[in-house]
Amino acid sequence: MAAQNSAGIQTLLDAEREAQKIVQRDRTKKVKDAKAEAQKEIEEYRQQKQEEFEKFEKQQNGGNKKAEEDADKETEKKLAEIKQIGEKTGPKVVQDLLKAVVDVKPVAPERITSESAAYLDLVGNAFATLRESYATPKHPIILAHGLLGFEELHLVPDPLQVLNLPGLKYWRGITDALAAKNVEVITASVPASGSIEQRADALAGRIEEKAKGKAVNIIAGLDSRYMISRLKPSGVKVLSLTTIATPHRGSAFADHVFRRLKPFNVPKLYKALEAFGFETGAFEQLTQRYMIDTFNPATPDDPDVRYFSYGATLSPHFTSVFRSSHRVIDRVEGANDGLVSVESSRWGKYQGTLDDVSHLDLINWTNRWRWYLWGLTGYERNFNAIAFYLHITDMLAKEGL
Repeated sequence: MAAQNSAGIQTLLDAEREAQKIVQRDRTKKVKDAKAEAQKEIEEYRQQKQEEFEKFEKQQNGGNKKAEEDADKETEKKLAEIKQIGEKTGPKVVQDLLKAVVDVKPVAPERITSESAAYLDLVGNAFATLRESYATPKHPIILAHGLLGFEELHLVPDPLQVLNLPGLKYWRGITDALAAKNVEVITASVPASGSIEQRADALAGRIEEKAKGKAVNIIAGLDSRYMISRLKPSGVKVLSLTTIATPHRGSAFADHVFRRLKPFNVPKLYKALEAFGFETGAFEQLTQRYMIDTFNPATPDDPDVRYFSYGATLSPHFTSVFRSSHRVIDRVEGANDGLVSVESSRWGKYQGTLDDVSHLDLINWTNRWRWYLWGLTGYERNFNAIAFYLHITDMLAKEGL
């Protein structure tokens, strides 16, 4: 009985396997048929589109050929007209061209004429050389550096002062020259790229610490304006503020940089700068919109403080680092020193515009090799930063400050 059951089960299993083979063969045949059918439909569709394209191309070629023929005819007609006009007026055109070349009557563009004569207040070479004498102001002079500045920079780290190497001074030669004329000079270091508010707070602290209650004359920029107007530190008495090529109305170059960066790239740049230890608060505050719409309305002048300002223009040579920035600012604001326009520099009593002086020349970072080489060709030096700062102290002294 058990043998019979076993044989029956085996027969069922064999039957099931055979059924599976039949189903598999049928499925494979259907897949092959479906594939062949799809391939046939694809081929028919491709053939149809190929015929449509050939028909379209034939029609277009025919139309283009006619258009080319029409264009050739029109061109020949216009050439004939031009030839006829040339034969009639050619001699007069040549005569007018010769007259324009020989009889030259140059006229300066309107903007250049107005800037150079009535607006720029150029001081020429007034600060090319040192004078014999300068008056000394009654009160100390505070020198505070601008954006990315420093008081003294040591390029080679020497924490133990073993090498005893001299540092690179921001006010190179200027502080010594003022001191030699018995001017009391105080330098104030502030965060190199901090916001105006941060720099103003630091400046107030430095003046309180170093001036020790004395009334002072400041030569600085926007952070001083903010300190005087908004912070009003009790331990600081400011008599005057003199700004030199300071962007009181922002800089078109700052606007240009932020446009090029695109808004979504600015945080990435700030993060990279902060990784290297740079603060980033100041950069966006140099835009024209921020200065004109936000900073200036909120930072009025103190009626008890005298405000003076200077601007500068530059004609950058081919290798100048300010060539690109000067071009950007010139298109929007006009005459500038490579970073700040004359228009933006004006604040308080405007003292004049330094001619052909860069932003670096203003702090005595002039390339001495450049002047030496130019001197060999007969080019006279037009600006001496030491003479300029001595003139400012002389001016302050004569104002009773």
